[in-house]
Amino acid sequence: MRPTYREPHPVTGGGVASGGGAAAAWLLLFGLLGADVTSYAWWTVFAGLLAWATALVLVRFGDRGVATGVAIVTAGGWSIAAAVVAVRWATSGDWPLW
Repeated sequence: MRPTYREPHPVTGGGVASGGGAAAAWLLLFGLLGADVTSYAWWTVFAGLLAWATALVLVRFGDRGVATGVAIVTAGGWSIAAAVVAVRWATSGDWPLW
């Protein structure tokens, strides 16, 4: 008989969904702290960095499915913030982050 190796924390759909939901709520709460485009973008970057640090810890010591959900939604949140900054820059002609 050959040995069977099992994943200690298998990635499941429920884990990915719960990580994604938690990250979406996290980014939303931090995004609501921003009063204008500049502060919204910086709060989103800060919240995303914290979320990705948490995802790295989860990958190493916890549930990889939750970490995957957190990373995917954080990347999506950063994309939305980048789009908001780009639209503001295109309409005003002034870089909004400085």
